[in-house]
Amino acid sequence: MIPEKIDQQANRRKKGSAGGRPVTYDAERYKQRNTVERCFQKIKTWRGLATRYDKAPVSYEAGLHLRGSVMWLKLLTTTT
Repeated sequence: MIPEKIDQQANRRKKGSAGGRPVTYDAERYKQRNTVERCFQKIKTWRGLATRYDKAPVSYEAGLHLRGSVMWLKLLTTTT
């Protein structure tokens, strides 16, 4: 953990949600957030989903399901 000056902590606390890095840091919460963000990035690497090429909600949802299935199958094949 990085030592901080008291005035830096006070300034961030004063700014509230616009203050940048929070005063307290929860490593477990960060890991979970990072996992979700990486999953979204993997989904967005598929061009059809990243650009909303499928305009109809039904076809877009089908693309999400298809991409999720492909990601899941890759996960299964790499672990076994």
